[in-house]
This record gives sequence, C-alpha cells and structure tokens, in this order.
Amino acid sequence: MGIIDVASTLTQLPGLLKLKKGMVPREAHVADCFGARVQANADRIADLTAILFEGQSITWSEFNALANRYANYMTGEGIVRGDVVSVMMENRIEYLALLVGLNKLGAIASLINSNLHGKSLGHCISVTKSKKCVFGSEVTPAIEGVKTELDLAEGEDYYVLPDGENTSGINWAKDLSVSSKDCSSSNPETTQTTTIGETALFVFTSGTTGLPKAAVMSNRRFLMAADMVSQAGLKCTEKDRLYICLPLYHATGLMIGVGSAFASGASMFIRRKFSASQFLPEVRQYQCNCFIYIGELCRYLANTPVKTDDANNPIRAMIGNGMRPDVWMGFKNRFKVQRIIEFYGASEGNVSFANLLNKDCTVGMTSAKVALVKYDVHRDEIVRDENGYCIEVDEGEPGLLLGKITEDTVFEGYTDAAATEKKVVRDALEKGDAWFNSGDLMRTVDVGFTLGYPHYQFVDRIGDTFRWKSENVSTNEVGEIINGFEQIKLCNVYGVEVPGTDGRAGMAAITLSDGNTEFDLAAFTEYVTKELPSYAIPVFLRIQPEIDVTGTFKMVKGDLRKEAYNIRSFEDRVFVRLPSSKSYELLDAGLLDKIKAAELQF
Repeated sequence: MGIIDVASTLTQLPGLLKLKKGMVPREAHVADCFGARVQANADRIADLTAILFEGQSITWSEFNALANRYANYMTGEGIVRGDVVSVMMENRIEYLALLVGLNKLGAIASLINSNLHGKSLGHCISVTKSKKCVFGSEVTPAIEGVKTELDLAEGEDYYVLPDGENTSGINWAKDLSVSSKDCSSSNPETTQTTTIGETALFVFTSGTTGLPKAAVMSNRRFLMAADMVSQAGLKCTEKDRLYICLPLYHATGLMIGVGSAFASGASMFIRRKFSASQFLPEVRQYQCNCFIYIGELCRYLANTPVKTDDANNPIRAMIGNGMRPDVWMGFKNRFKVQRIIEFYGASEGNVSFANLLNKDCTVGMTSAKVALVKYDVHRDEIVRDENGYCIEVDEGEPGLLLGKITEDTVFEGYTDAAATEKKVVRDALEKGDAWFNSGDLMRTVDVGFTLGYPHYQFVDRIGDTFRWKSENVSTNEVGEIINGFEQIKLCNVYGVEVPGTDGRAGMAAITLSDGNTEFDLAAFTEYVTKELPSYAIPVFLRIQPEIDVTGTFKMVKGDLRKEAYNIRSFEDRVFVRLPSSKSYELLDAGLLDKIKAAELQF
C-alpha cells in the first residue's frame, strides 16, 4: 500500500460523504420523481442545453415544456396515476420527453426494446396491461405485426411519433406530435404529488424461463441511482456533457446516463446507436467529458486502429458495466481516462456496487448486505450444508451473489408474482431470512487501500440466461421459438465464449424430427430471422442425434458449454453464422482456428 494509493482514495471522501448525506432512505410517501428533477432544471438553468441530438439542440426550459405538452395531452386521453403506457422507439428527444411527461402524471412507462417483434413484442405490451401504446414511426412494422393480438383499440389507443421528416402514413394511430402541439406547456399539478414509492417504469429483462419479465422500477430506485452517479460517480454539474449512445430502454442508458443528467443539470449528447468510427470525432466536436458505456463498446474502441491523437479527447470520467480486466488498463491508458466507474446491479435486483474509489478492474463496493455462496455450476444449483444453509465462499473464491432483502434494500420484483418469488432464496444463512438471487458469480479482490470496504469483481453469469450484444438472452425463450421450426424435434440453447468478444454467443444443440436426415439451413435462417431479435439468433448450431437430459428431464448444459463449438472434441456437425453473414455454413478446422485466434470480429 503506497502513499499515492492512500492519498488518491482519500480524495474521494468528500463525494462519498455528500452522497451518504443525501442517500438517507426516504419513506415511500415522500413526493419526488425524475419529472420533478427536470422541472427543477427548467427553473434553475432554463436556457442551458439539455440535449443535443442529430443537429437539434433543446434547452431545459424547452425540454420541460415539451414533456408538459405530452403530459397534458395524455391526461386528456384519460391517462391517470398508476396507468401503464407502452413506449417503443429509438433513442431521440421525443422519447425522453414522453417518459418525463408520463412520470409527471404518476403514470408508468413500460419500456419496450425497439428491436423486438412478433411473440416477444406482443407479450411485453400485454403483460403490463398497458392502456395505451406510443411508438416511433421507425418501428411501425413491428407494432403493426402484433396489434391484432392486443387488447388495444385501433384509432384510440395507439399513438405514433414521427421520426423527423418520416411521417407515419397510417390511420390506426393518432399522431402525437400533431395532437399535442397546441396543448398547455404548463407543469401538471400531479408532479408535486408523485411519490418516490410509486412505480415509474417497467424495464424488461430476460429471465431464466419463458418470455421477458417486466421488472418494477420505482421513483426511489431511479433517483438513488441518478444521485449516486452524479454526486459520487461522475461528479457532474450543469457544466458537464454526457455522451450517451446506449439504448434508452435499458437501465444503464436511462437510469445511469439520463438520470445523472436529470439530477445534476448536465447536458446530454444522445445517439441512436454506437459508432466506433464516430465516437472520438463527436466527443471532441461536442466537448463531451463523460461517457456512459458498456464493456462491449470499450472492446470495440480498443480494437480500432491506434492513432497518435487518441489521448486528445475531453473525457475525464466514464461510468458503465461489463468492462473486463483484459480491456480495462489498455483502454484507460490509450484514451487517458482519469476515472472509470464500473458498476454492477441487475435491473430488477436490490443491491448495487460501484467503483466510487476509482480502483482498477473492479465493480467496486456496496453498502448493502451481500453474501457470496458456493454454487455447483455443473448441477446448476446452490450448495447447502448438512443443516440446509448456504455455504459462504473463501476470500477471493467465486461465489453466487446474494443480496439480503431488507427495508432499505427492497426487492421490487416483477409484475409476475411467481417470477418474483423464484428469484428469492429463503433460509439462506439463517432461519427466516430472504435474499435476492442475482444469478451471477462474483469474487472479492484486493485493490489496495479502500477505507475498509471490500471490493468485488464480476466473474460470470449462471443458469439459463446469458448476455450477448449488450442484451440478456433467455435460453428458454429462444429454445421455445426454435422448437417451433418444423424440422426440429428438440433443441438445447446455451451461451458459449468467443475470443475477442464480451458476453456469450448463442449456441443451439438440435435434434431433427423423425424422418429428417438433412437440415434446411435456408428455411431455418428465414424462420429465426422472422421470429427472433438479431441478438438472440444462435451463432452456432450443433446437430445431435439425441439431446442429453437428467433423470428429471432437465436438459444438461454443462458439458455442452465446455465443448462449445470445438469440433475437434466431438463428431457432431456444427454450423456457424459468421459476422455480417445472413446464413449458416459448416464449421471446419480452418474457420475454428480463425475464431479461436479472434481473427473474426463477431
């Protein structure tokens, strides 16, 4: 432990003390919401820029007025406190203004992944009992494909927001931009009575079974995350500008990125999608000094050709999750970023970690009660002792992360009560206790002087969910859809590691229906392209004579994950969907070697 290490850590104390003072748990009836924070910014820094987007610029005053017009219009359409409105569109100003407007009413915005279509999309809208659906004209085909299956009236319950000059041209949805144009821009009175205990958002997460589940996000959780990031993480004020290119239907982009801007008054540069080639030019042009990331974006940037002026950029701090140790130091040194605030926390979880002390290669610390317990990955189950209690792992040993459910660390769960209960581990360390099962393996790491706070490092996900292309993929959901292909008798879906990538690529072990000896790859490709989001389409296909199952008919995944696509260790045929390709081809030794050498960028 060096003097510099101690001194660097102690410099973080003012921010931590400020955060601790402002993070005293507030009772559920206290009035506050993120719509009120936008309103406060409109009063305090009215003429400062709130958002920059595709050549447009909007001040806090203008942004608040737009949100108010949406709010007052939706009031006239019958939306009241507690009503759910599904919202589906790409990143843009109108999207955020609509979310703020609904929040001001005490209504719940259900955030729909703009890549969804078919069964998954219909499920997400119907499971929340949405009274209305607002969508961007850019996703009209997806909505049109499911509207006959929904309990929403054409011409009454659908609202479209044109994408720039791209008018909708449809007659079954009201044009929200036109309908709300003449509505009052005054702050709705409901903003002052919307409380922190009320549900603000539904954020969908792929769980261990079935279709996506709607995680409940209260105003309390949103504001706690926003305040943590702005005060002790990025340490931003209205003088800062955030670069946000993550999808805003995700908690990282919305709660961490946009939330910190709402809390501090910092301005935002928003992009629809990430572009590695445009990142540094835009950061420099728009003087963005804070970056909201996921690990995959950092890996992309780290893999771009090195330029002599890479360090010539205004970024002083960045916050996100999924930055792996093998990328961390190279990225930090190349782009000369002073502060990397890696955080960890499941969208639906009750505990979070953050690298507030600016230590390298760690998700940081937590003030919540957590436990790392032994987990049998092969058997896919928690290990318990002779008394039935979980066994905590030794220092530095990977273990399943559990977060204790208390009054201060509430597990808000999902809209589905059964799904909520499934994530709770009871009688874990003592009789009568209850813990949130994160589904993730973590370990403690020694990062030097940390004011007595243990620091943690993410190891891997377990079970039936894996992460690919920054999206959670449910193996059961994907498997259910693949089993609908007529040539397939049964499939087993799992995630496999691919060198040079973050997360895990989808792989499906398939047995063909009786009588089928050859697999129609073209027809299968057409089928999964239609039925699955692009990130959920398996990258690898393994044709097996039989699917291996346990005595209780549970599919065995452990050996399949270990073997992955290494065709040298088994005789089954494997097909691969290569980067930028829309079809599968037979995996041979040459392709396998290129994949293992990370010569192909998936």
